[in-house]
Amino acid sequence: MITKLDHIGVMAHSWEEASSNFTGILGFPIDESRSPLPEGSYMAAENVRIYFFRIGDGETLVEVLIPLDKKSGTAKLLARRGPGLHHMGYASDNWQEDARRLRALGLKQIDLTHGKPELVGQPQGAAFFHPKSAMGILTELVPHIRNPWGALSPSGAPLRVE
Repeated sequence: MITKLDHIGVMAHSWEEASSNFTGILGFPIDESRSPLPEGSYMAAENVRIYFFRIGDGETLVEVLIPLDKKSGTAKLLARRGPGLHHMGYASDNWQEDARRLRALGLKQIDLTHGKPELVGQPQGAAFFHPKSAMGILTELVPHIRNPWGALSPSGAPLRVE
């Protein structure tokens, strides 16, 4: 079952652009547990660096995708539309089963290997669905992960619960 809105994915040209907006202007702290600095996380299927920012006291994150080439789908979309919304990611307690259910209901799942032999057969930790089959929104299913930082103060600092 889909359990929550996990994250909103956005595209940016660089870490500097993303951190200037999300940390410098909006005050969102980087989630270093999911975004080891300075490299962030790497997604081979799209050849992007990924950084997560926490939003206030909630569990929803902003995921920033920064293309490392000009050939990937993300890079082409960024070149065409500029920085901004990329996708919405929903958490699921069983994302593989939910992916089967969404396919059965007519959503078109995207092949994350993009035909690259080096990615075929590798475990996938998410499922993406084409925007043309999902009201114009690139849709992602990810495993539900409980809030890893626990309760937070309004400043984003962990609260001690004693």
